[in-house]
Amino acid sequence: MPKSVRDITSMKGSKKITVITAYDYTTAQLCDKAGIEILLVGDSGGMVMLGYDNTIPVTMEQMCFFTEAVGRGRQNAMVVADMPFMSYQASKSQAIENAGRLVKAGADAVKLEGGIEIKDTVRSIVDIGIPVMGHIGFQPQTTTLQEGYKVQAKTKDAALNLIQNARTLEEAGAFSIALEMVTREVSKIITESISIPTIGIGSGPDCDGQVLVVHDVLGLYEKIKPKFAKRYLELAGDIVKAVTSYKNDVVSGKFPSQEHSFSIDKAELERLRKEIA
Repeated sequence: MPKSVRDITSMKGSKKITVITAYDYTTAQLCDKAGIEILLVGDSGGMVMLGYDNTIPVTMEQMCFFTEAVGRGRQNAMVVADMPFMSYQASKSQAIENAGRLVKAGADAVKLEGGIEIKDTVRSIVDIGIPVMGHIGFQPQTTTLQEGYKVQAKTKDAALNLIQNARTLEEAGAFSIALEMVTREVSKIITESISIPTIGIGSGPDCDGQVLVVHDVLGLYEKIKPKFAKRYLELAGDIVKAVTSYKNDVVSGKFPSQEHSFSIDKAELERLRKEIA
């Protein structure tokens, strides 16, 4: 059975929550087998899967496509899907409709970027029965438009604002909050200040859980290498080597060999040759 909101929230203070951002069936299946609690279908798929420079161009159709694939690959993990830029900002009715589309596509919950300014939107989605994960700190959809890629909560005022945002999201009904690129000290304060789990990405070790993009974990995406992302493998280089070896084998005639080929029965081959002679 997939993890429920209750399963995730009960882990706060007792066991760290592991989250992986994935976008396809095969990867989701493997991460699920590894015991990951939450598979996050991130709008970062627009960058690592579709080649966009940022997450802003990602559409609802693309997010539904990714969510369907991940949903089919999981057995035990919860699936949380990002709501892409301008899929929830225009109105509460728009947000509800698009959250519903992601649930129909296979998500168990949705994630929205923003704090106090989206509290009513979060509440409206939660009120119809769809769980919401919040996302504050660095917000890829909008922070880059104003500040670029910068660590958040480096001053007292910025930290107080972030703490208030976290408390507001909790009050609005969010079951957890992602903290992205927040100073570790402020992340710790937020984690201790709210009753719902915090999921850190570049926000230090004191959050209730951690999330990384699977392409960063495996060393597959080379365009951007975040400081906070630990690479457990460097598959990009291995893949290039493997494909290069394949190319060389084809060119040299080493592949395919007899072991990779199929043969017709000798008697049938002889009859064929007589027929076409």
